[in-house]
Amino acid sequence: MDLLDFIPFRNEMQKAYYGLTGNANHTSEHPVFDELKVRRYAKPLSEISNLITEKIDHWLGWNLKNERKAVGGMMLIRAEVFSFALLGTKIDVAFGLSEEKDRNGNPITTVNAKAETNIESKGDLGESRRMIRMMLGALDFEFRKSIIREDNYLFLSLDPKGSTQALQQLFDQSKIQHTEGREKKKPATIEYRKKPSKQTIELKPSSPSSNGSDSKPAAASSNGSSARTSSKPKVSVIKLNKS
Repeated sequence: MDLLDFIPFRNEMQKAYYGLTGNANHTSEHPVFDELKVRRYAKPLSEISNLITEKIDHWLGWNLKNERKAVGGMMLIRAEVFSFALLGTKIDVAFGLSEEKDRNGNPITTVNAKAETNIESKGDLGESRRMIRMMLGALDFEFRKSIIREDNYLFLSLDPKGSTQALQQLFDQSKIQHTEGREKKKPATIEYRKKPSKQTIELKPSSPSSNGSDSKPAAASSNGSSARTSSKPKVSVIKLNKS
């Protein structure tokens, strides 16, 4: 026993901490929240997977993404949930189902689950945990007579520790979102470009000295031209009429 177990309300403090700071939850053998415990049923895998897909198709806001078999014979079911409490934020939910035979040859199906909220903040107010609890609660109600407790599983299973660890590792390695071959898109940014500055040319008035200098040569040139034209002799042509 740990000394931290003597702290009053320790479990409640841990639950409040995970609820306010986490946006992803998953099942385990010894979870902080009791509803996140791994489920086992004395039913075949096909029957449980059919119930999960049926619930996803009928529940409001749930959309089935894909259903496939992973390495080791584990069945993976992925769904997308629109959270009304988080104003339509999407939550990716995945369920991992694996089947084994007990000592008597009867099937035992183990159900793992994990959920992740697509939100930038640290906490999702426990919405991802509630999505898992919603589905596992439906399975517990439907197969309430076939639930296998932990002590019974240790007695019935041929290799309880080995199979549990292997299945948990396979499910942890599976990704909720398909990120292979995709790059994270950068958020669009709006750039404000400055208008190019207009170049202004200052027009300075001409100085009187320049005007005088310009006018004088002009006048001189005009006078010179007139003087030249006046200096040329005039020639008059007289025509004689023959009688």
